[in-house]
Formats: sequence, structure tokens, C-alpha cells
Amino acid sequence: MLAQRIVRASALRSASLASRRLPIIQQRTFLPQSLNDRAVIDEKYPDRPELTDAEDPGMNGGYINPPRVKRQFRDPHADWWDKQERRNYGEPVHEDHDILGMFSPYEYTWISPGKGLAQVGAFIVAFVGVCWVVGQVYPDKPSFPREFEGGLERELGGAGAVRARAIGDPEPYQVEEAEEE
Repeated sequence: MLAQRIVRASALRSASLASRRLPIIQQRTFLPQSLNDRAVIDEKYPDRPELTDAEDPGMNGGYINPPRVKRQFRDPHADWWDKQERRNYGEPVHEDHDILGMFSPYEYTWISPGKGLAQVGAFIVAFVGVCWVVGQVYPDKPSFPREFEGGLERELGGAGAVRARAIGDPEPYQVEEAEEE
């Protein structure tokens, strides 16, 4: 039993030492020195140049922006590599591509703001004018129907005709009062 405890303790001790060594970067690799050497890596991937405000006014790391032109204004019939986005392969995109792309809100350019306001104003004037004309020309219906002696039975065509409301008839549109009597 004592031997088993010693073996377990040494295994635990070696596991704890191994866990302490994990963060250390492996010094040995399987790549040749021509690919793994620090000088080769620095030559292939140089550090970003630190640019002054005069050299980089956009503060975007020296990225050369194409002109700020919305994609909807590009020629739709040109031979684009990406016909939907109207863009050629490898063409740099503007840093505001989310605003200038085809899937951003469409810009209505065929009517100027002044002409648009004039059209809305003309619609409002026409609508109010039609409402006023209808109000002046269309006869008003009385809010409460008139009563006639005998219901104008003789004037409206005799015994079989639909008669007008006579004195003593139930109030119009009052179903409850008519049912009670």
C-alpha cells in the first residue's frame, strides 16, 4: 500500500509540474528555419508604419479610399464581376461601404425637395377643395325625420304604397320602444 501511495504521489507531482509548464511556448518546431526564422517573418510581415496626421488624414491606417459614390449611381449595365453590388473583383471598398452599398436605403433623386413639397401641397389643396365642394353641393339629411298627418298615404300613392312616418308611430331606430308597445 505504501508503494501505491508513493507512485500516486509521484504521478500527481509530475502532473502538477506538467500543468505548470503548459503556458511556456514550445521552442522547437517542425518547420525549417527558412520559414520559422524571426528575420524571415519580420521581412514578410513588417510592422505597420506609424503615420502622422498629415500623411494619414482619415486615420484609417493608410487605406486608400475610393471615391465616395453610392453603388446605386453606378452603371447597372456595365460588365461588373458582382452584378448585384456593381463591383469588380479586387476593387477596394470605401470605409463607409455599409452606407454606400446597394443594400443601404435607396436615394430618391428624380424629384427635388421643392417640387415634392409642391406636389404634397397640391394634393392637400385638392382634397380639402373636394371636401368643401361636396359639403356645399350635397344635400344634408335631416337629423330627425319629419312627421306627417296620415303618413302622406294619399300623396305617396295610395293604400299599398310605403307610407311616411305618421303621428303615433314608434321613434325611428328605437327597437326597444317598438317592442314594448
